[in-house]
Amino acid sequence: MTTVVLADDEALLRKALAALLPLEGGITVLAEAEDGEQAVAATLRHRPDVLVIDLEMPVLDGIGAVARIRRERPGQVILMLTRHARPGVLRQALKLGVQGFVSKAAEPAHITAVIQTLHAGKRWIDPDVSALAVVDDCPLTERELDVLRATREGYSVAEIAGRLHLAEGTVRNYLSNAMQKTQTRTRHEAARYAHEHDWL
Repeated sequence: MTTVVLADDEALLRKALAALLPLEGGITVLAEAEDGEQAVAATLRHRPDVLVIDLEMPVLDGIGAVARIRRERPGQVILMLTRHARPGVLRQALKLGVQGFVSKAAEPAHITAVIQTLHAGKRWIDPDVSALAVVDDCPLTERELDVLRATREGYSVAEIAGRLHLAEGTVRNYLSNAMQKTQTRTRHEAARYAHEHDWL
């Protein structure tokens, strides 16, 4: 029997999966969560074989939740559900060691099969998701993306420097490079440009 925690803010989809996955065989749903904070709490409390988590959720998104869970449970097996993931986000998830990606449009039988595949120690990425992950027309370096991501989250240059353990001058250099590459005038415009081009 494979145990799972289901985290998705779309109640209809979450409830449907909670009802259908056990019918497909061999799966027990231990808990449901409707936002990232609840997903972290439920995963740490119930310690499921597989966490099935939506990428886009309120309070704390899927990436943020996975990062927090990884600190407490480095070996947690994670299946990420996605509807329209951006390449940058998919790369972040892969870096965090997410083992599986499935489209939210997938049939419950397919999701069940992928859960069992991950529980057996293998990986799975749906073809339409993996095609997105390898599309990379981004001219920005990882560090430039990091500072733009923090800019989008509303942090000042000093705060970004503290969060990324960099000197303020180094942060300004990364931001300046990013503005040049995106041909924008401010760091906020550069962050918006990168987001609109699916790089963040």
